[in-house]
Amino acid sequence: MDIICLLLLLVWIALISYVILGWVVELGRLSWGHPLRSVYDWLGRGIRPALRPIRDRLPPLRMGGVALDLSIIVLFFAVAIIRAIIC
Repeated sequence: MDIICLLLLLVWIALISYVILGWVVELGRLSWGHPLRSVYDWLGRGIRPALRPIRDRLPPLRMGGVALDLSIIVLFFAVAIIRAIIC
């Protein structure tokens, strides 16, 4: 049970890291060869497949010329709820 709790905590931390690094990458603060860019890409390879089914069912929230992707928030809360139930 402790291993599952640890894995869920690591997933939760990975989601937070992915969001923060995504903001930095999208704002153009990291060059293509920057090591944090490769960390962002590596995290994305694990997180994007989990986000895909949520994105298929939940379209982005349009606010003028900007679209807010709610799938990462749904996944974040789902992991938090599972952690609260199991741990």
